[in-house]
Order: sequence, then structure tokens, then C-alpha cells
Amino acid sequence: MIGNVIKYEQDNIDTDVIIPGTYLKIHDYNELATHAMEGLDPEFPSKVKDGDFIVAGKNFGCGSSREHAPIALSTCGIKAVIATSFARIFYRNSVDGAFLLPIEVDEETYKKISNSDQLEINIEKNEIKNITKNESYSMKPFSEIIAKIIAAGGLFKYKR
Repeated sequence: MIGNVIKYEQDNIDTDVIIPGTYLKIHDYNELATHAMEGLDPEFPSKVKDGDFIVAGKNFGCGSSREHAPIALSTCGIKAVIATSFARIFYRNSVDGAFLLPIEVDEETYKKISNSDQLEINIEKNEIKNITKNESYSMKPFSEIIAKIIAAGGLFKYKR
């Protein structure tokens, strides 16, 4: 999967920033996506092209357990979030619903990736290629069960 980076150089981007609570009553995913990242970057939806990636620091997706956060990002066009760590509930909501890939990297890799870099993610090889900088980075491998859920296309398909 290939996409461009939208980088937020901060930790603890919480679900209320990703999709503010006032929009939790919206059930139309396309409308929900128009408010993605509104608490941090109101211009975010206009910046995203289908297949893009968010890069952020530690504890991405902390806060409430709202499934709306990965849904809004995914519907907006984000295919993966690359961060140094994730809140577990955001991580599982992303994987279980097959909304987007939560990819963990070390601090050094996080610092090397810049806004607008073009990346290629290969989950089978646990590798991220930075096409812009002609560099390669390792990503934390998914656990066996998470890899199976991702390969199946989400938890419901995995359980069939």
C-alpha cells in the first residue's frame, strides 16, 4: 500500500480530537468523515487523498472508546496510522472493524518520516519504505491473531 504522510508531531491525540463528541450522533460515515480531526486540524478532510497515512507520536487514539474515530479517519481516506504507540481500544477498533491499520514504529523511525513523504507499507515484510527519502524502516510486527484478523478483513469475517 502506497500513500502520502500527514504528520502531527505530538503525543496523546485523543478520540475527542479525532472526532469531537458533538458528532457521535451522526450515522452517515461520509458525513462523519467531514469532521475527522476537527479538534486538531479543521482542514484535515481537504488534505487527505484516498490511501494516505497519518504519522503521530505516542498513545494515538487515547480517550473514550468511540469506534467513530477509526471510522471517520478511514472514510476520509486514511489507510493506516503510524505511531510510536496506540491506545489499545483505538488499536482494536481499527483492526476489528477493518477500518485502518495501526502500525507501530520506534521513536527514531517516527522522527525520520516527514509530512508529505510518500511511503510504501508492506505488512508481510514488516517494512515501511520511504519513497521520498529512499529509506526503509522496520515496523512492529502484528501478533499472530491480529495478523489473522487483518488478513480476514476484520473480526466478523475472521470469526465466520
